[in-house]
Amino acid sequence: MSRPRSELQQLLETIMAEAYQERSVVEPSIPDFSRNVYFQAPSRMKYPAILYERSSADTTFADNRPYMYQHQYMITVIDPDPDSIIPDKIAMLPQCVFDRHYVADNLHHTTFMIYY
Repeated sequence: MSRPRSELQQLLETIMAEAYQERSVVEPSIPDFSRNVYFQAPSRMKYPAILYERSSADTTFADNRPYMYQHQYMITVIDPDPDSIIPDKIAMLPQCVFDRHYVADNLHHTTFMIYY
């Protein structure tokens, strides 16, 4: 059974809060980005940010009936910092797999797939 999306939101916000605390030691003037976690992106996003969306689902069958069902989400970390620690923290989550990295508009995008 899939866990509620609100739990994933909370987990991602915790990761962002940790990353903010670590980065604010080095850059004391950096604005608080710990709440920049979006399921539905607003018209104007603040960076660094985590954007996530449901991408698929996986059903395991037993005796020809659904036994287990899990949502798959695509998580995208968007950060102007090429050496951001946020992707490393996301990569350590259970059932999370790196997908790709690309740069668009001078922002580094790192995507992951996770079953949650």
